[in-house]
Amino acid sequence: MIRITSDYDPTVTVQPAPAVHGVGPEMTDDQYEQYLAKLAANEDLKGENVRLPAGAGAGLSRGLLALGIVLLALTLFGAFVHTPAHALASFEVGVFTVLACCLGSLFHVMLFQALNAYWPVTIRRQLENAAGLIWLPLLGMVVVVCIELFSSVTAGHGVLFRWLDAGAHESHLLEHKGGYLNLGFLLFRFVIYAVLWLFLARSMVSMSREQDATGDRMLTAAMRRRGTLGLLIFALSVAFASFDFLMSLDYRFFSTMWGVYFFAGAALSGVALCAVVCSVLRLTGRLTNVVGDEHFHDLGKLLFAFGACFWAYIAFSQYFLIWYGNLPEETAYFVYRKSGGWEYVSMLLVVAHFVVPFFLLITRKTKRNVLLLGLLGAYVLATEILDMIWIIRPMAGVRDPSISPVSWWLDVVAIGGVLAVFAGFLIREIGSAPLIPMKDPRLQKCLEHKNYV
Repeated sequence: MIRITSDYDPTVTVQPAPAVHGVGPEMTDDQYEQYLAKLAANEDLKGENVRLPAGAGAGLSRGLLALGIVLLALTLFGAFVHTPAHALASFEVGVFTVLACCLGSLFHVMLFQALNAYWPVTIRRQLENAAGLIWLPLLGMVVVVCIELFSSVTAGHGVLFRWLDAGAHESHLLEHKGGYLNLGFLLFRFVIYAVLWLFLARSMVSMSREQDATGDRMLTAAMRRRGTLGLLIFALSVAFASFDFLMSLDYRFFSTMWGVYFFAGAALSGVALCAVVCSVLRLTGRLTNVVGDEHFHDLGKLLFAFGACFWAYIAFSQYFLIWYGNLPEETAYFVYRKSGGWEYVSMLLVVAHFVVPFFLLITRKTKRNVLLLGLLGAYVLATEILDMIWIIRPMAGVRDPSISPVSWWLDVVAIGGVLAVFAGFLIREIGSAPLIPMKDPRLQKCLEHKNYV
């Protein structure tokens, strides 16, 4: 007991803070072995509650992969029947939606480790599963780069990257940006992004799964160090990647907030995907008393914070600064999205991405309802797709104004194909390891987690 003095009550006593299960000196090796034995004896951490049966979901995974391949084949067919620009733009919508989900999941994995947070331990494995699939959208980006490169060599212009056009270099603005916007430097930067993201995702996931097998608590400290350094690398690489592949679609446009705007959508997508997966697992009888209402409540808080607040704040701030500055290089981007039917998408994005989630997620009851939070997670993922459509899809119309509503089926098959392939691989990942980190030093405290707000 620690005695302190107070102007109001000189006999007030304060209990010392309880020791947190971790890697510090507060727990000896013998105590840690007893802690692991206690976890092993916990009935909620045994059997199918925390592990899927062998082969579970394999049929669904194969079906989704087959469906995705068929839809992507139809996308290729549509590129010849209609226009390559439309097909590639729709394909990119799917690729960058999946990239946002993977990067957002990786961000939260590193953030939770850097903060030594205990409450998200039981949901962290689903974030790791999504982060581990970062290779899939990177492969899609390789396809995009190869198509743009092939088009620039054979036709003398890019498909969506207008800065690859031979005549575009007569533009004084592009000449001024030519030191950055050139194909060789883009390829170099892309390789850097890919190596960094693959390294961070692979190392964080592999250390977590190694801890399942060995119980080595020093891996928690290693993941904390890796996550802390990784957040800085993540911030810089994600910002520049969003400049290279999304903002540069219109080389005249620039926004100093663009990197944060893309990050906001990515962070939101990672939480939304985690909410969907955890809800499905709970509704199918898994994770009982392991991922409880308290954990869903905190997931709902993150969904509310990133979806209804942070994304909307960044989106409005970016728009307001560009409107106030009133520079042609910046305003043309928004003016184009206020005409030709895109004004309805712009209004829908504001309502669907901000207004609806704000009023649905602000209540405590919604955040603590497993089914409702899962449905809202799926809804938020749909709004992220809409955001990517708003960013990417208009550029196909700039390249080819003759695009007609008849070709809109391309949007469905291209986006659906990429998402189906991602879902197929994600189901495989979920079944490949325990559903939670089984020997994390903070697991017991996570199981006892309570919300007081």
